[in-house]
Amino acid sequence: MTPLVNALGVRDYRARGFAVGIASHGIGTARAFQVDPVAGRFAGIAIGLKVAMAALVVPWLVGVMR
Repeated sequence: MTPLVNALGVRDYRARGFAVGIASHGIGTARAFQVDPVAGRFAGIAIGLKVAMAALVVPWLVGVMR
């Protein structure tokens, strides 16, 4: 993930961490904490939001598909 966000010119660790959290799981978040504590926090927030969204959307999709 780091080479990609470097190539895109993203320098803000909040944005980098959020991107890692959306794209990966615990290992990516752990790596984000190694790079910068702010990136790790935002990666954790992104994972939490991703899980909460899945918990809301998946039951709705199952109901729609029946």
